[in-house]
This record gives sequence, C-alpha cells and structure tokens, in this order.
Amino acid sequence: MGQESFIYSFVARGTMVLAEYTEFTGNFPSIAAQCLQKLPSSSNSKFTYNCDHHTFNFLVEDGFAYCVVAKDALSKQISIAFLERVKADFKKRYGGGKASTAIPKSLNKEFGPVMKEHMEYIVDHAEEIEKLIKVKAQVSEVKSIMLENIDKAIDRGENLTVLTDKTENLRSQAQEYKKQGTQVRRKLWYQNMKIKLVVLGILLLLVLIIWLSVCHGFNCTD
Repeated sequence: MGQESFIYSFVARGTMVLAEYTEFTGNFPSIAAQCLQKLPSSSNSKFTYNCDHHTFNFLVEDGFAYCVVAKDALSKQISIAFLERVKADFKKRYGGGKASTAIPKSLNKEFGPVMKEHMEYIVDHAEEIEKLIKVKAQVSEVKSIMLENIDKAIDRGENLTVLTDKTENLRSQAQEYKKQGTQVRRKLWYQNMKIKLVVLGILLLLVLIIWLSVCHGFNCTD
C-alpha cells in the first residue's frame, strides 16, 4: 500500500473547513465539500460516498466532520481508522477552545502536517491495523452473542420465576388443604368422641337404673 492511497483530508466545523491536507491536484476538495453539505448536521455517525473509483469517508461527531478521500482499493475500515486517529488528535489539541472559534482553513499550517503524519502511519501499519480491526470485529461479535444469550437467559429466568410462583401457589394451596383436612379430622374426632361419651353416659345410666331396680326388688340391705 502506497501513501497515494490517501488523496485528501480535512477537518470541518459544521460545513466550515478548518484544516485540510493533500499532495494532489484535482477536484477532490470540491466533491468532498459537496458531500459535506449533504451530511446530517445533528448526527454522530460514519458515512461513505463513492465517486470515480474513490471513496469519500466521513466521521461526524459533536458538530465536527472529519473527511478522507481514498482510492476505492483501500478498505473502508482503514479509512475510518485514519479518521479516528485524526479526530482524537484534533480534539486533544483544539477541543473546547480553538476548534470552536477558528476561521476557515486557519489551522492548515498547524494541523495539515499532522494529517500527513497520520496518513503515513496508517499506510506503514496497514496490515497490523487490519488485523486489529478484525480482532475488534470478532470481539464485538462475541459480545453481541453473549448479550443475546444473556437476554435469552433473562427470558428463561422470567419463565422460571413464573413457574416458581405457580409452584409456591400450589404449595400454599396444598398446605391450606392440609390444614383444612386436619381441622376436619379434628372436628370429626371431637364429634366421634362426643357421641362415644353420650353413648357411654347412657350405658352407665342404664346400668345404674338396672342396679337400682335389682336392689329395690331384692331389698338390698346389710
């Protein structure tokens, strides 16, 4: 990969270009400016436009747009990696101060060479960066799978909670039935004992009556 893979780059506040860098001549700046006008102003996102075998890549964040024009043979991920480096460096240098008040292209002299350095770095470390991007993608995929599994586990947990609640209700009902059964058995036992005592009392009364009758008939005396 040669440094010519990157053609042109700029940093803009809104639609105002604050710094730009290129070593090539052509209509890339005007096309990039047209693309910049079409970007959603309130969106923090990434955009890529294709034109004449080149990609116009944009990273928009917090009202600032970072752009790089590259040959279409260069992967979008590499272009975005470049823009991420430019964004981090720009915010570190100018965030919260000069970036908010700078006039058009007033940062060319300061930040233009910085963008060139980042281009050179990305070109020189393209292979390592691509490997890192793949690793990040794999980590992201694994994370997504884990989150999906957690969601499923939570859903199962909700089902288990419902099942547990039903089990608790059944156990409570069983305990209530057992309690009621115990009360009924006790009631029946008391009623049975009452009947037995009444019968026993009647029998004792009959025995007493018979005994008295017998004694009276035979004049039971000493």
